Amino acid sequence: MSSPSVLFADPRDAAAVADGVAEPACFADLNLDQVVAALTAGREEYDLAPFFRHRLRTVDAVAHRHEVFRDLEDHAVAAGVDAFARRMRDVRRRVRRAGELRHPHQRDSWFLTAVEEYGTAVRGLVRVLDGARPRSAGLRAVHEHVTGYARSGAFTGLLRDAEDVGRGLASVRYCLTITGGRVKVSRYEGEADYGERVLAAFEKFKQTEGEGHLVGFGDHVAMNHVEEAVLDRVALLFPEVFDALEAFAGRHAAFLDEEVARFDREVQFYVAWREFTGRIAASGLSFCYPEVSDRSKRIGGREVFDLALADKLVESGTRVVPNDFHLEGPERVLVVSGPNQGGKTTFARTFGQLHHLAALGCPVPGTGARLFLCDRVFTHFERGENLRDLSGKLQDDLVRVRDILDHATADSVIVMNEVFTSTTLRDAVVLGTRVLERIIALDALCVCVTFVDELASLSGSTVSMVSTVVPDDPATRTFRVVRRPADGLSYALAIADKYGLTYERLVARIAGRAGVAGTGDDDERTEEGVAS
Repeated sequence: MSSPSVLFADPRDAAAVADGVAEPACFADLNLDQVVAALTAGREEYDLAPFFRHRLRTVDAVAHRHEVFRDLEDHAVAAGVDAFARRMRDVRRRVRRAGELRHPHQRDSWFLTAVEEYGTAVRGLVRVLDGARPRSAGLRAVHEHVTGYARSGAFTGLLRDAEDVGRGLASVRYCLTITGGRVKVSRYEGEADYGERVLAAFEKFKQTEGEGHLVGFGDHVAMNHVEEAVLDRVALLFPEVFDALEAFAGRHAAFLDEEVARFDREVQFYVAWREFTGRIAASGLSFCYPEVSDRSKRIGGREVFDLALADKLVESGTRVVPNDFHLEGPERVLVVSGPNQGGKTTFARTFGQLHHLAALGCPVPGTGARLFLCDRVFTHFERGENLRDLSGKLQDDLVRVRDILDHATADSVIVMNEVFTSTTLRDAVVLGTRVLERIIALDALCVCVTFVDELASLSGSTVSMVSTVVPDDPATRTFRVVRRPADGLSYALAIADKYGLTYERLVARIAGRAGVAGTGDDDERTEEGVAS
């Protein structure tokens, strides 16, 4: 690339983000919208959301970010980058405030302090990177650029100019003579300052610290009309100094180096991720650098977990239950069954999150992961029936699934959660089989949460996983999803739950904690559920 970047090794990725990145359709289903909202909170000025939405195109681009993350594991480097970012925020704040001020001399003064702080920020960054000797290509390129820039005539001339103007302003001395309602501004000619004498005279009468009655100044910085009038007259007394200040502001209006500003924004991607995941890691959960491939579909994860859920549970002090998975050889589809509220949907979200996060070049939740660099993540999660839509829930499911199959490729990841629940078991088996056969023919990776156990043994491409319960207490969920054959109870449990016949609800009825609810006439689904 012609310019250094800690985010992009491939110019196509940089161009795609520059053109704007809409939120992917899968974000809401995978709760990645919540993750991105947490990552970008308080950092709105950087516009980081596009960085967390755009999946990288190549394995090399992913490795580029892994290397930068590893460099930032050095505490001194991370602290130096944080200090640089704080100073740059102050630079932008001062420039922004200068643009809001009414009086030209005050405006130019704020601009001068912004330039001075900018010089401190750049020089501080050079010192940090000099000491760090970064290994990543991204930070090495930035180091080379800022080192050359800090030595350039443009930068050194800017700071020399700012120093000269600042020295001139520091030399200004003037007196205010206030008589009644009149204020006279004159040059300071060595007049005596009686302040120290007055304080010394009254010091001997001081017995204890009295209550303070000082009035603090407001947070606003704009001057009132009296202050402006005083400043105008000071400027008339020292025209050379204030002419130089005005000329400086005009001459250096575009003082920010484009690449320094770019680094300031891009590095926040890493800072935000490290801060967000650091809170979660402090609870004992792990993050790892995944092995990412754009060819092999031999994938897996150890002790992986739902990032959005973990953020909430860690805050409330609740334990997070991680899970493992793997696909080998011809295996492409994880079929997840088991009791409701057992962690199946969370597992499916985890699978989708991992593949998106891996394509961002981020460390992912878990102690180890081997993931596929997908082109897109497609999701189909169950939705409640829309009474305004006369087509019905089943038709809506079919239309949405058809749209996924029309756009998915062999490089896609598909996450399906509780599809075709609105139809009979027989129809669900037929429809589910047809859909999975299409996905298998595509050679796409998929996780499918379903009550149809028959799908788990559809072919050698499918793998059965089951959410488990405590053996001695089937009503208690472990939230562990393990690789084993389906137990044939998923549909029966779904029907029992629908008609209020689960263990928990029966116990509640017997104990009188719930009213008796009629189940109505048995239908085909009830008969099939009992039979299963």
